[in-house]
Amino acid sequence: MADHHTHVQDFFTARAADWDTRFPDDAPAYAAAVEALGLRPGDAVLDAGCGTGRALPPLRNAVGPQGTVLGADLTPAMLQAAVRAGRDRSGRLLLTDVARLPLRNASLDAVFGAGLISHLSQPGPDLAELARVVRPGGRLALFHPIGRAALAARHGRRITDDDLRAEPNLRPVLARSGWRLDAYTDEDARFLALAVRAD
Repeated sequence: MADHHTHVQDFFTARAADWDTRFPDDAPAYAAAVEALGLRPGDAVLDAGCGTGRALPPLRNAVGPQGTVLGADLTPAMLQAAVRAGRDRSGRLLLTDVARLPLRNASLDAVFGAGLISHLSQPGPDLAELARVVRPGGRLALFHPIGRAALAARHGRRITDDDLRAEPNLRPVLARSGWRLDAYTDEDARFLALAVRAD
């Protein structure tokens, strides 16, 4: 576990300074994914693995000034980049592991996770921790601004049958973790899995 955390921190620390400039056109995709989450004014939402906080402004817009927006990330350099970009004005930043959140049970209405799933050390237990902090009927969005095939091609690979984000693999992992997969989109321009917290 500690080795995994160190690897994740090293990976993102090295990329934090220019992360946003590498992906300058993702804002509309983030906004559309947040809209799909169906947040209401006054809701409480967590951006799990928030990185530089690109989802925080659209999350704040969705829940309004009375809502609660939290951004949690394991890598200090990514949170520092979020502050430099002024995104801490849209939500409270937490330096923490999403596998051990300092939040009460059922305290949130929703969780947003961009690019999160491939960085979880133990996807089942980690998704169960996200379920713990969300009320029954609350929602989870697992998002990436490009689909699985496009992302694999970007890295010079092809998608494989054991990819956790493939629907036949993701659905049972979510179900065992307290979530019911509600909608699944995997196209070149977007990956979005929406799940509902089981009662």
